Amino acid sequence: MRILILGAGAVGLTVAAMLSEHAEVYAVCRKRYADAISADGFVMTGIWGEKTCRFPCGESAPAGSWDYIIISTKSAATREICEKYHHLFGDAEIVSLQNGIGNEEIIGEYTSHVIGAMIITGFEWRGDNAVFVSVDGGKTMFGRFPKGTDDAARKLSVLFNASGIRSDVSSDIKSVVWSKAFYSCSLNPLGAVMECPYGELRKAPAWNIITNIVSEAFAISKAEGVELPQKSASAYLDFLMQEKIPPTAKHYSSMYQDIISGRLTEVDYMNGAIVKLGRKHGIATPVNEMMVNLTHFKEELR
Repeated sequence: MRILILGAGAVGLTVAAMLSEHAEVYAVCRKRYADAISADGFVMTGIWGEKTCRFPCGESAPAGSWDYIIISTKSAATREICEKYHHLFGDAEIVSLQNGIGNEEIIGEYTSHVIGAMIITGFEWRGDNAVFVSVDGGKTMFGRFPKGTDDAARKLSVLFNASGIRSDVSSDIKSVVWSKAFYSCSLNPLGAVMECPYGELRKAPAWNIITNIVSEAFAISKAEGVELPQKSASAYLDFLMQEKIPPTAKHYSSMYQDIISGRLTEVDYMNGAIVKLGRKHGIATPVNEMMVNLTHFKEELR
């Protein structure tokens, strides 16, 4: 099986390292990452094991056909990646292994072979060729976007499981992606602004903000016709408090890591997406909009 990973950062490179022992993998990434990996290998530490992996990577993709092309870039770069590499898509299954809302819809403008995915694992840089896997919030999920499943999704799930990444398939991957988006909207920017791990956000002042974020997002999901497993905002909040935060309580959000490293965050594709859809449906989303502004303010302070 030939797999190309585009826009590989901490997530994409770690997944490439895991899959490389069971498939032919090539990762397209920044030059400094490729140079460091070529020289010393890719060093993994944390809950997925400690090892040094070697796999081919570089700034551009090699020629040839691929069975799967996994896009793992930040959401802001999804269209740029598609514009640059859609000539390679061919009959490959294009997998969005990203945060945020709207990535699969953009990819769908370039191919009819779209697999949605959701990964809820903590990845923290430890160097240009080193990532620490900090927490595991559940199985990585795959499914034909927006609904349904098939052999292509199942084969990818089997490969991930064989490679040591817990995985499964869903017949409603759009719902799964939105559920992850709720998790991200609730914890990611607030954890970044307050510079604290997710577990601290269970305290009452923070939870009051999260309650409003989720209530607004739930109204948007209903307007969009997205059916979440939880049938109300309060049911999602219970799910978040009881099942999702405990295994990721020590994790510092990706936006926090972006800000301290001087990178732009993905808040426009999480809370910002909720605000944009709120305007479309005439639904007020003041708390999500506040989180967008606070996060951008934090970016400018660094």
